[in-house]
Amino acid sequence: MRKKTKVVTAAQFKRYRDETFCLGRGQQLQSADDAVRFVEERGFIYLWPIKGVDLPSLWAAVAGDRPVADKHNDPGHVTWGWKDSLLGARRWYYGKLLRGKATMVSLPALKYFYALSENYGDPGDYLLEYEAGRLSVEARQLYEALLSKGALDSLALRREARLLGRESNTRFERALVELQRGLRILPIGIAEAGRWNYAFIYELVDRWLPEVAPAARLIGRGEARAHVVDLYLRSVGAAPISKITALFGWRPDDTRETAERLAAAGRAEALEAVAGQSGSWLATPALLRAVAKVRRRP
Repeated sequence: MRKKTKVVTAAQFKRYRDETFCLGRGQQLQSADDAVRFVEERGFIYLWPIKGVDLPSLWAAVAGDRPVADKHNDPGHVTWGWKDSLLGARRWYYGKLLRGKATMVSLPALKYFYALSENYGDPGDYLLEYEAGRLSVEARQLYEALLSKGALDSLALRREARLLGRESNTRFERALVELQRGLRILPIGIAEAGRWNYAFIYELVDRWLPEVAPAARLIGRGEARAHVVDLYLRSVGAAPISKITALFGWRPDDTRETAERLAAAGRAEALEAVAGQSGSWLATPALLRAVAKVRRRP
């Protein structure tokens, strides 16, 4: 894939991201419905901004480009309430997906992530992953507890999975993230349980969103990678190939193949530098069109 010599300045790059990240004046989200529309427009976002990762976040789209506040009464924390209120509404997918961080994914985009997982829509396919050494013992115990008992809050889930006691805390939390990253479980509500009367209720993805697996079976992995990278580039404008690889946890060869597929389809362009940073960048044509449009203004 031949790199282009087009130049995108830091100011042009920031202008594009201010628009797609909802950081411009008057763009801040005002309601839960606004939040749902934002996720649907972008395909997937983080709940909170993550250091070192370029991706829109619900927090920044409400509170602006500033660190997440420690004070509980900060107006930006309305995002927490929106997230909790929508857990059971099936208006988006929420879970610790990308890099194990809190991620919102639009329902139309979810099937592409599912197509990249080890799920095949069979309740027993987790055993194949376990036998191949790709699923931990603790993750298997949690999954089997939910499979057998139905949706459980985190305290009940610990009891059923026999992961009680302080010494099990880390293993339990790690297994929860493992299963969410694999799109096997997700939180679907809040229970008044535990020390703080606040505990996630977990359920199997295939039971909560049964339409996703059949839709994902029709999508090849190459198509799925291309789709999620296309969505990502439309959000961030451009990104180094290495950052794309890190975000999605792919092999470098898979990322390069995806970049070539998008370039061949006219859905991405390779650039030598963006905002003064050289390297192997992949850009959405929307960024380059925005740059050209500004240049044509009298």
